[in-house]
Amino acid sequence: MSGYHGKRRGSFVERTIDGLYAATSRAMYADTLASRGGLLQDLDPRVKLVGLLALILSAALSSKLWVIGFIFAVAAALAGFSGLSLSSLVMPVWMSALTFTGAIAIPAIFLTPGNSVYHVPALDWDVTAQGLTTAGYLILRVETSATLALLLVFTTPWTHVLKALRVFRVPVVFVVVLGMTFRYILLLLETAHEMFESRKSRTVGRLSAGDHRRLAVSSGGVLITKAFQLSGEVFLAMQARGFRGEVYLLDEFQMNGRDWAALALFAGLTAGATWAGR
Repeated sequence: MSGYHGKRRGSFVERTIDGLYAATSRAMYADTLASRGGLLQDLDPRVKLVGLLALILSAALSSKLWVIGFIFAVAAALAGFSGLSLSSLVMPVWMSALTFTGAIAIPAIFLTPGNSVYHVPALDWDVTAQGLTTAGYLILRVETSATLALLLVFTTPWTHVLKALRVFRVPVVFVVVLGMTFRYILLLLETAHEMFESRKSRTVGRLSAGDHRRLAVSSGGVLITKAFQLSGEVFLAMQARGFRGEVYLLDEFQMNGRDWAALALFAGLTAGATWAGR
């Protein structure tokens, strides 16, 4: 996954181009990884959808930290056996989840009543053991859920995910929105990348801070205008090709012995984790 991280440079235009390139590369990496052979890649999409969502639900309902940690370890092991490198989990998922969830969990460390384990002299606040436990639950749940969700997306082609949702009678409207959103985001990323590349090619010398601000505002306005236009064009293009919410593929889903064994294993793990986490 290291291939999609661009070098961060100084100017607004160059940083934006790097960011757009990285986002597009992530989507391409997910498609490439989903087409490879691996433990999860070789399973029926319906099994992955049910099994991974069940583990997410089990982690959310568990009231014991070690059970959530066990599910997290299972998710990390599945990632390894499915060909996901550590770098594809640490920076995009684990560090991001830790940063945002940690910011939310910090107040709980001080505000949760309980036994004081450390006193912050500068603030005259106490860090409580119960607060640390609460923060630990929140962070570990988010890390586990994010890892399991990433496993589903990175080991399953997007069209297979949509078809699996329809197999389980997810409303057509929901599937249409998901399908349009995915295609529209990729198209908008490509359009934005081309726009900033053309802007960079016409820029001579260094821009002042005021020029950077005006460029950011004008670029945002152009993207919003194009967003409204593209949303209609994407929908009409999908409608013209016969898309009505049902996902049709050349290969039909067929369960084999390995899929049934994996489904039984997912069911056993979920039942055991749910029972142990009561």
